[in-house]
Amino acid sequence: MDHADPHARPQPLSHRLTQIAEESGPDRITLSDLARQLHSRVWGGLLVVFAAINIIPLPPGTNTVIAIPLVLISVQMVFGRASPWFPQWIDRRGVTKAELQKLIEKMGPFEARVERIFRPRLGELTGPTATRAIGMLCMILSVIAGLPILMIHNAPAVAIVLFGLALIYRDGLLVIVGSVAAMLAIAFDAALIIWGVAAIKYALAWLHR
Repeated sequence: MDHADPHARPQPLSHRLTQIAEESGPDRITLSDLARQLHSRVWGGLLVVFAAINIIPLPPGTNTVIAIPLVLISVQMVFGRASPWFPQWIDRRGVTKAELQKLIEKMGPFEARVERIFRPRLGELTGPTATRAIGMLCMILSVIAGLPILMIHNAPAVAIVLFGLALIYRDGLLVIVGSVAAMLAIAFDAALIIWGVAAIKYALAWLHR
């Protein structure tokens, strides 16, 4: 269970998701049910689940759809809610157990390699006040990740995954790493937008010659 010693190493997220996917019941899990089953790792777990999907190449427009729950989650973190709330139409869509299995297959090997270096430390950086600040950063990153621009979602999603893992493992050092990644992601995407606008202007000028 999740009422363990705060200094103990938490159960890896991929292990908990595997348990959820293997439980009997409906194939589609509502987001509210998923949140309840993630217990104390709910905020970090939901950030990782949705941001991890955004790291991989996606069909055009998919990143915008996936960014919606990320924005909702991060906004509620900013306001310090004890548990997440979702509009009914998003909640019902939820995730299927097959989608969870695909995510587990992708993140499980990575988590197995790196989870040994994560541990509870610098607790003030994963406390309630810090969680609100993380929520603010994740909200900004989620909005950027949802822009309908090719490749713009990858870098912010990586930073959000780092924040999610930091909350799961209560690792303040990982919060610092995530903050650096967030700044780099914002800078990279700003450069991508500036380059894209310049390229469009150049193309339009060339067409009007």
